[in-house]
Amino acid sequence: MQARTTADTVSTTLYFGPWYRRSPFFEATRRWGCSAYDIYNHMYLPAYYDDPIAEYWALVNDVTLWDVGVERVVEISGPDGFELANSLTCRDLTRCAVGQAKYAIITAPDGGIVNDPVLLRRSEDTFWLCLADADVHLYAMGLAEGRGLRATVSLPPVHPVQVQGPKAHPLMVDLVGDAINQVRYYWTLDVAIGDIPVVISRTGWTGEVGYELYLTDPARGDELWETIMRAGAPYRIRPIAPCEPRRIEAGIFNCNSDFTLENNPFEVSGLERLVEEQEADYVGKAALERVRREGVKQKLVGLELPGEPLAQEISEARPALVGGVAVGRVTDLVWSPRLERNIGYVWVPIELAAPGTTLQVDFGGGRLAEGRTAAVPFIDASKKTPLGART
Repeated sequence: MQARTTADTVSTTLYFGPWYRRSPFFEATRRWGCSAYDIYNHMYLPAYYDDPIAEYWALVNDVTLWDVGVERVVEISGPDGFELANSLTCRDLTRCAVGQAKYAIITAPDGGIVNDPVLLRRSEDTFWLCLADADVHLYAMGLAEGRGLRATVSLPPVHPVQVQGPKAHPLMVDLVGDAINQVRYYWTLDVAIGDIPVVISRTGWTGEVGYELYLTDPARGDELWETIMRAGAPYRIRPIAPCEPRRIEAGIFNCNSDFTLENNPFEVSGLERLVEEQEADYVGKAALERVRREGVKQKLVGLELPGEPLAQEISEARPALVGGVAVGRVTDLVWSPRLERNIGYVWVPIELAAPGTTLQVDFGGGRLAEGRTAAVPFIDASKKTPLGART
């Protein structure tokens, strides 16, 4: 199987081995033209179908289908399921109703970010954690054992796809009927597409109108994929890989890339709001309340780089300089077709974190480019789009 780079100049053979997981949609992604894969949560993640700019416009203008089976679902259940789930996160889950979803931070004892899943409350004592790249089920098992909780931590056969873009809503109406109209942003619906059981959440990694469809019968992955593609044909649906420009425009972060276990939520622009004051004694509470009082020394903020598009996305963190002195690091930088400039994220000392601070990015080999810090999100700070007008 051949893979193309973004510049379409290098041909690489891909080898698939049994030591990594394959989603129920894996063969469908190959059939529909995926030609490069990443490894994420021990699973193959589609990384490239077509020119990334073409995929971006398909997402922004029409509707797209993503294989995101790599969002490993951890289920917490049992008599103490609520206590275990509430102990893992700085979100106050007493404010999360059955059927609701929350963007949650899983915290370490020192307040560090272990993971940032979307959490779905399936019943009073049952929760799904839909994970970024980390073995959080082991962390949860250890916490349950250490605290003597009567809770079960399991990896159910649940595999999501995302349907994202402005035409996602009419497509979902065609697939499941008017029941989808009652699903509010960050809420869920148990339904069938034909006779294929799915759990639908109104969430996504795009900042667009979007839905995640959690397949609960992995034997029917190919059937679900083709059903969505047929129904989406009138809306010009196409499968794409996760869209870096759109998620950065929306101020969405990539766990273990933009931040790691060494960082706490107060250091990441926008995540401060997730550290909710509450009575429960979750893991890392004392550390995070101390940070709340004392403040932080560094911050992850937006970065804008005027000029021509980068030849390719940066593949590793790059130094950020002020006056020739390294002060931080750039974690992401990519061309935004709508903003017509390069945008990304940069870690800087707190005194340099205000929007408009001039700095240079060191691309190596003596190549420097001047940019400035920026507020995030870059587009649609009020989230009107995903809340949105239905088209």
